[in-house]
Formats: sequence, structure tokens, C-alpha cells
Amino acid sequence: MDWRKRMSDNIAYALLVYTGLQIFVTIHALKAGSTSLLPYLALVVLVAAIIPACRMFESRWIGISDEAAADPALRGPFRRDAILLWMLAIGLPFVLTGIFKGIAAIA
Repeated sequence: MDWRKRMSDNIAYALLVYTGLQIFVTIHALKAGSTSLLPYLALVVLVAAIIPACRMFESRWIGISDEAAADPALRGPFRRDAILLWMLAIGLPFVLTGIFKGIAAIA
């Protein structure tokens, strides 16, 4: 088992899920009658936010040695990072779009 490859795969799938959710959430916000530019701004902010997060996760795992990449003792840290990655990928579109919708409602 190569933890580097597994993290890379998780990042790729999380980005696909994140992008799909972000498109869905943004389109839903636009259909809800938002005439401001805030949903588009939310889309830009969310894209800008996820890329550094994914790079952080990948850089943590890509730099480990071949021996460490096969070390079963890294299962715990891998699971922690994978869970955090998926929480960001699934939760971030809803949280930030909700914030932008709240700002639009106030303005």
C-alpha cells in the first residue's frame, strides 16, 4: 500500500466532488434569485481556497520515502488527513456559499 498514491487519489476524487458540489450550490444560489455578483465571487473564492489546501495535503505525503510510503504505522495520520480533506471538499462549498448568501441578504 502506497500512502502517497492513496492520498493523491483522494485529492483527485475530492476535487471532483468539490467542483460538482460548488457548481450545484452556486447554480442553486443563482436560481434562488440572487442578482448580485456574490455567487460568482463565492465561486472564485472557493476555487482559490481549495487549491492551497489540496497542495498542503499532497506535499505532506508526496515527500515521504519509499519505505514510509509502505509503512502500516502511517494509517492513522493518513486517515486523519483523508477525513479532513473530505470534510473540506464537501463542507466548504456549503459554508462559504451560505456566508455569501448571508452577505447578499444584508446588502
